Parts: sequence; structure tokens; C-alpha cells
Amino acid sequence: MSLVLIALLPFLGAILPPLLIRAGRNAAAWSAGGTTLLALVGLLTHAPEVMRGEVLTARIEWVPALGLNMNFFLDGLGLLFAGLILGIGLLIILYARFYLSREDPMGQFYAYLLMFQGAMVGIVLSDNILLLLVFWELTSLSSFLLIGFWKHLPEGRQGARMALTVTGLGGLSMIAGLLILGQIAGSYDLSVILTQKDAIQASPYYLVALILILIGAFTKSAQFPFHFWLPHAMAAPTPVSAYLHSATMVKAGLFLMARLWPVLAGTPEWFYIVATTGLVTMVVGAKIALFKDDLKALLAFSTVSHLGLITMLLGFGTKIAAVTAVFHIINHATFKAALFMSAGIVDHETGTRDIKRLGGLRKLMPITFAMVTLASLSMAGIPPLNGFLSKEMMLEEAAHTVWWHSHYLLPALVVLGALFSAAYSFRLIAHTFLGPQRNDYPAHPHDPGPGLWLSPAILVSLVVLIGLFSKAIAGPIVAVASQAVIGDAELPYYSLKIWHGFTPALYMSAFATVAGLFLLWQHKPLERLWNALPRPEAKTIFEALIAMLVRASERLTNALHDGSLTRYAGIFVVFVFGMASYAYFTGNAPAHIKPLGDLGPLAVMGWVCLVVSASCVVLYHRNRLLALVIIGVTGLMVSLTFNYFSAPDLALTQISVEVVTIILLLLALNFMPKDTPIDSTKAQRVRDVVISIIAGVGVGGLLYAVLLGDFSQPSISEYHLANSYKGGGGTNVVNVILVDFRGFDTFGEIIVLGIAAVVIFALTESVLASNVRARLLNREPDQPIAGDAHPMMMVVATRVMMPIALLVGVYIFLRGHNLPGGGFIAGLVVATAFVMQYMASGFAWASARQTFPYHGIIGGGVLIAAATGMGAWFNDLPFLTSAFGYVYLPGLEKFELATAALFDLGVFLAVFGAIMLALESFARYAWQPGIESEHPMDINPERDDPKVSEGEA
Repeated sequence: MSLVLIALLPFLGAILPPLLIRAGRNAAAWSAGGTTLLALVGLLTHAPEVMRGEVLTARIEWVPALGLNMNFFLDGLGLLFAGLILGIGLLIILYARFYLSREDPMGQFYAYLLMFQGAMVGIVLSDNILLLLVFWELTSLSSFLLIGFWKHLPEGRQGARMALTVTGLGGLSMIAGLLILGQIAGSYDLSVILTQKDAIQASPYYLVALILILIGAFTKSAQFPFHFWLPHAMAAPTPVSAYLHSATMVKAGLFLMARLWPVLAGTPEWFYIVATTGLVTMVVGAKIALFKDDLKALLAFSTVSHLGLITMLLGFGTKIAAVTAVFHIINHATFKAALFMSAGIVDHETGTRDIKRLGGLRKLMPITFAMVTLASLSMAGIPPLNGFLSKEMMLEEAAHTVWWHSHYLLPALVVLGALFSAAYSFRLIAHTFLGPQRNDYPAHPHDPGPGLWLSPAILVSLVVLIGLFSKAIAGPIVAVASQAVIGDAELPYYSLKIWHGFTPALYMSAFATVAGLFLLWQHKPLERLWNALPRPEAKTIFEALIAMLVRASERLTNALHDGSLTRYAGIFVVFVFGMASYAYFTGNAPAHIKPLGDLGPLAVMGWVCLVVSASCVVLYHRNRLLALVIIGVTGLMVSLTFNYFSAPDLALTQISVEVVTIILLLLALNFMPKDTPIDSTKAQRVRDVVISIIAGVGVGGLLYAVLLGDFSQPSISEYHLANSYKGGGGTNVVNVILVDFRGFDTFGEIIVLGIAAVVIFALTESVLASNVRARLLNREPDQPIAGDAHPMMMVVATRVMMPIALLVGVYIFLRGHNLPGGGFIAGLVVATAFVMQYMASGFAWASARQTFPYHGIIGGGVLIAAATGMGAWFNDLPFLTSAFGYVYLPGLEKFELATAALFDLGVFLAVFGAIMLALESFARYAWQPGIESEHPMDINPERDDPKVSEGEA
């Protein structure tokens, strides 16, 4: 199975549970489990090759110009993490089927879970750091949905927001760090980056990239001081907690550190930042876990501690420490997932997770007791379980590590963390299951059915088997995963066995175990001391920090955004001018080597008219109608300028747009005051004039530099000119660009245009349904209204011009591929023909005779354009690749047919429909009740629907 398909299968499978939930909860569970199992089987088919030391790759070009490609690769480290994600994910799906109640939307839950699973698989298989970043952010978003799945719980919503905030901010930091790393290495592909150790560590940007990347990894893996979000994520359902804390989410940061270990590790900066952070997290998390009464809270802080342990091992920077980290990742995933699911069983069957309300469950829940005991002892590092093996290897490595010039400080702190770990593990067993039975349990305790205990039982079996037969079971995968972590270096000697003789690690382990039992014995007095001591509360600090940021943001926003468009424009123009001036005076401007061209009198006259009209808009802008007329003059001069510079297509488009725009603006101004009030002071107007003059001089200087400078780089226009006819079958380069070379841009533009028209229609509908319409219809006009609503001359002229305009529109459409024209201009021309009918005879008269819906015209245009583009797929060509050929018909000369014409038809319909829908939306405001329609040219006015022609402007 392709690596791409393995990564995408969970996302595809996420569609099924919400659909199949109607067939029952089992159907939803089977679909989620089947998808995960299929991806796991696909992964395992590649396991033999990976175990032989091969690296499998799959490459799909996405945006190669940016270095963004869908590249995946599978090595030992990827196989280990993907196996944990999919394997434990399969057990979680089984567990969740029996854990969630009938009131929980199970289809939705499995959809979220599979999306999260897919994001995690994508992270560990990505060979491109940009693609990895996409999956990284998807884990934050999908975990937000999972943590806040129980929306009715305030703590669930708060935990989800906290997790998203912390991991999201860390993700932003990591994006910057990975981009710097990619720039240093000269590639965004991990397979290339991992070969550039010397260049990366010699770069002056190494420390910056390292810190930014580690912030992302530390926030995701809940390292101190970002650890506080993880315990608050416990408000999620237990299946989510078990999955996040064992094989996913928090392991993503560890994976990133392990993946980049070959190029980032081995420096003093790496050692002191990573090892110190891991050590502090290990000790702090273990100490807090000892005094937590909620089962899931205790396990959450124990997760924080063990994540710190693995981070510390990676921070040591030695090969044997990296091997130990890989081994403990496996062991932690097995016993922690089992413990969380067992805690969920206790909560599910007793009705509480409060340790102080439990105790004495050993005989009432023997199966659960056995699972929790074995998993907890492994977490404490008791032989012969798997946790003991990796703990011994960790202690041995710590015993030989010098930290802050001391041979004893780090081993002492590690032993302190280990004894706290042993103490909370023993407490989990003793205070939950040992002691006398109680008679005040919230519910009668008993072991559940196999649906709930089967998944943790499988994991507990692995805890025991790996401990007893570690070399046979875990040895091969530890070897290949460790080899991927340390890179091309040779694996160090290590032995995955229980007895290593009387070593410093053994003495440290024995002391931690005995001291842990002592802390359990003295737990009550220590707890009283713990509660009496003042200590910072991370949640309170986080909320205070967020509140402070919100207040600061509000003050900044209120200071900058006061609703004045003039102020916004002024800030923007000054900033742009400042940046442009800095670039000009510090950069290398091209020399002015081109001579000024000769200016004829016609060009000078046009330039003067353009300057005068633009200046008049500024001087008379308070008279809105006059300003609109002058804007029309400016648009006309721009059209003539386009024509002067041999751009007839642009000239036709500009003049057509001007006509339609002026009419629509006239409709809008009909409902606004005719004059703009003076809101600014004289000093503000002087300021605005100065800014405008400076900006105008700057733009003029830029144009002067561009027109006279030496920009000798080859232009893409040469390609378009050379390939317009050969590749697109047309001699009108502008039209070929729009419908062929850059057809995708045009396709997006007509969609946006259609959406804009539909939004205008929707806003109009909402206004017409309110009392605003009544105020508009009953308003007193501020100027006299002409008595003749439909002048005879205008009615006659528009009726005569209608077929001529339509014929012109068809002509412009058909000639567009080889001569100036095309679907866009034709749509504007035909729309103008219809607009004239509305203007001359009124909205009601025109609407009564126009029966096709403009919404449908827009949709039809977009569908025709899309269908034309998809037609290329049948010839194994990219979307919107056009084809053309020549046809011979009897009695006619040879003529050309091109698929681009169909695409242009879609453009024509979308443009026409959008303009007419916007016009119709505005025109409906102008209906005046009580005025009868008069249509001088109407042969049979009685046929008009009185409801339609009740009144019109």
C-alpha cells in the first residue's frame, strides 16, 4: 500500500462514522476500526523492508516552486510511531464503543478521532517539513475537537481552548524555526535536511532555529513551563485521554526532537536546553502527581513526568541515551494507555475517579485490579516489567552525565524524580484497590464486560511480555528506530535484559523504590504539608495572562481603529511610503537608460483631462452625484489610454465596466444623501493633502523609474506571445491568457463574482423583510421628481437598440479568441442591453418579461466552466487544459473550434448573471406603491400581472 494512501486513509475513513451511525453504533465503530486496521495492515506490509534497514519513499509534486511537496518516507522511527498510533488507535476505537453512552454522538466522536489519527500519521511519515507543519496544526485543531467533545462541561471547553492556545502558539514558533532550518539546509525535505548536520550547526542561525523548534516541541509534549495544559485536557472522555497521553499528541513533540536529533543534537546548547527542561519537567510532574486525588489527574501529571524523562534522555545527546529514549517511548505507550483505560473503567463502574472515595476494590474488580497493578508497577520501574528495563538504562546513563560541572547533581535529581514516580504508582494501587471495602461507593463496583477490559488487557500483556522477552519482542524495532534517530552512526552496544549486575543504576533504582514506599507510608502528613505550602497555580497564571493580553489588545485596537477610513488610509499610505523610501535609499535602483518618448498633442490632452478629472473628484467629492459623473469621465480617459497603448481588450473591458458601475452606483446613491457632510477639521484636511501629495509624488517617481529603468530580465509575455496560437489556438493573447494559460485564475474570479452577487441579493432580501423597506418607500424625496417616469423617447430607443446590442454582444463573444472581445466583455455588453430596458421601462415591466432566474445563470456559468476544465481529465491532461481543431463544412470556409469557447461561455453567463442579480437587488428598493405602471409601447398592458406591475420607479 502506498505511503500516501496510508496517511490519507484515516481522513477518508472519517467520512464514514457520521454517515453509518444511522445504521447503529456498531456500524460506526466497525467503519472506524476497519479504516484503522486497513491502514495498519498497509503499514505492516512495509515492515520487512524497513526492518532490513531500507527507507521507503513516495513523492508527489504539489507546489515545487515553494519547496512544498507531498513527500512521505518510512524508516524505523516512522514505523515505530505509526505502528503505535494505528495499533493503540485500534484498541481505543474498541474501548470507546463500550465506554461512550447512548447520549454521546458516537459517529461524530469517531470522525474526530480518525481526523486526529490521520494528522498524527501524517506527521510521522512526512518527508517535507512544510507538509509536516500542515499535519502538525491539524493535530492541534482535531485535538481541540476531541478534548472539548463533551460540550456541556465548562471544564471541557476550557481545557480545549487552553490546549489549542498553548500548542497553537508553540506551532507558530515551530513554523518559523523549521523554515529557518530549511533555508540553512537548502531544502525543505527532511531526507535532505538530515544530511546537513555540519552546515546547520555551523550556521549563525542555528541557535535561533533550535529555540523556535524546541518551543513547538515543548508545548506539544507538555514540557515545563508549558505542562499545565495537559492535565486540564483530562476533561475529555477517557478514550481521548488514553490516546493523547500514550501514542499521539504529546508524543508528537518527542517525535520531532527524535527526528531532528541527528542534526540538532550534540551541541552544548542542545544539551543544556533540552536536558534541563526534561529534568525539571520529570521532577515537577512526578511531585505534583503524588498529591493528586483524581485518577486521571494523577495519570496526567505522571505523563508529564515521563515525557520529561524521555526529553531529558534525548537532551543528553549520546547514542545510548537516544536508544533508551526510543525504548521508553514504547514502554510508556503500553502501560500509560492501559492505565488510562483502566481509570476509565473504575470511573465507569464506580461513578467516581476520586481516590479518597475509592479503596477496597481488589475483590470487587479483580480483573481491573490485576491490570492496574501490573501497569502501575511497570510505571514505577519494578522488575520484571518493561518499565524497569528502560528505567535502569536511564539511570545508568544519568549516573555518568556531568551537568553544570557536577557529577552528582543530575543523578540526584533523577533519583528524586524516580522516587516520586514510584510513590504515585504505589499510591495508585494502594489507595484505589487495597484496604477495606466501603459501603458508600457512588455505584456498585464490578468488573465490566470484555468490551471495556479487552483493550487494556492486551496492552498489559505487552507490558509483561516485553519485560520478560524484550530482546525478541522489542529488540528489532528498538534497533531500527534508534538507528533512524542517531543517523548514519553505528549503534552503540546495549542489552535489553533485566539483570545487569550490581551497577550504580541498580542502587539508584532500589533507593527510589524504597523511598517511594516510605513516601506512600507518610502520604497523609506530606499531603497536609503540601496543601499548606503556597505554590503558583498554572491555570490561574494562564487565565490572568490571557486576560491581560485581551485588555492590551482591546486598548491597542481601540486606539488604532476608531472607524475613520481616512485615518486608516493615512496610516497605510505613510507606512508604505516609508518602507518604499527605505528600500529606495538603501537599495540599488536601476539606472535610467531609456530615453523619454515623444508626446503627441493627443496624449497630452488625455493626460490633462485625466489629471483634471481626478483633481475634480477630490475637490467636489462632497457632491456625490457630481463626483460620480467625474469618476465616469476618469474611467473614460483610462479606457482611451488603454486604447492609445494598443490594448483594445482592456479598453473595451474598462468602458463596459464603467457603464455598468455608474448605473449601479446611481441606484445606490438614490437612497443616500446627495451631499457628504464635513467631518474633518481644517488641520486634518491639510494633513491629508500633504500625505496625498507625498504619496502621489512617490508613485510618480516609481512609474518614472519603471518606465526609464533597465529591466532586462526575460518577461513571461514572451512565452505568451510565442505560444498563444500554438498552445491555445488563438491570436488574441489576452483572451488566450484568460481562458487557457491562467484559466484557473479566471475560474476563481467568476466564482467570487457570483458569490458577491448572491451576497448582495441575500442582504437585500433581509432588508426588504424588515421595516427598513417601509421607510425607504415612504421617504420624502429631497428633490423634485420628473412627472414622466418612462419618457417615450428613451422607451423607443432602448427597444430598438436591444436586438442590436445583443447582436453586438454575440459578435464580441465569438470573435474574442482571435480579436478583441471575449466572454467577459460580451457579458458586460449584454448586461448593458438589459440594464437599458430596466432604466427605460421600469423594474416591474422588465421583470415581468424576463422569466429566467439570474441565480441559475450564475450557477450555470460556473458549472459550464468547471465541466470544460474537467473535460481535460478524460485526455489525461491537467484541469482546464484546452484543445482546439479546425472544421470543414460544405459551403463554408475552414473555421476553428476550441474548448476554450465553452469556458468563455461560462464566464459570459457568470458575469451577466452577477451584474443582473446585483441590479435587480438594488432596483427592488425603488418600488413605490400606489403608482400605476404606464407602458406607452406595450401593445397589451392588461396581460401584466397586477401584483408585479403594482408600482415602479
